[in-house]
Amino acid sequence: MSGTSARLRKLFMRPRTAGPQRSGPSADRRPKKQGKQTHNLFEAAAAYVSAGVEDDQEGLDEAATWVSPEALSFGVNELACRAVIALARERDEPPSVVARTLLGLPAV
Repeated sequence: MSGTSARLRKLFMRPRTAGPQRSGPSADRRPKKQGKQTHNLFEAAAAYVSAGVEDDQEGLDEAATWVSPEALSFGVNELACRAVIALARERDEPPSVVARTLLGLPAV
């Protein structure tokens, strides 16, 4: 399984409970809150997925508070769709092949 597939699988298989607080280099890249900043669902999804890939539990927890769970789920789904489409175009392969490859599934 490729590194990307393993990270994605780890992200989506992760329990959604609060865990130990972690800090790291990714914490410095998150948007800084100034006053009462609002975030849209796409910002939340991008931050959530990025934090998951970087194994940043603090970032995951923070991004999950920016929008409702339903909105976050929609945003993550939209991000996944756009990522698969972009990779499919880059690789000149059908999206179904790219999606199965990213998940480490055999070709059909």
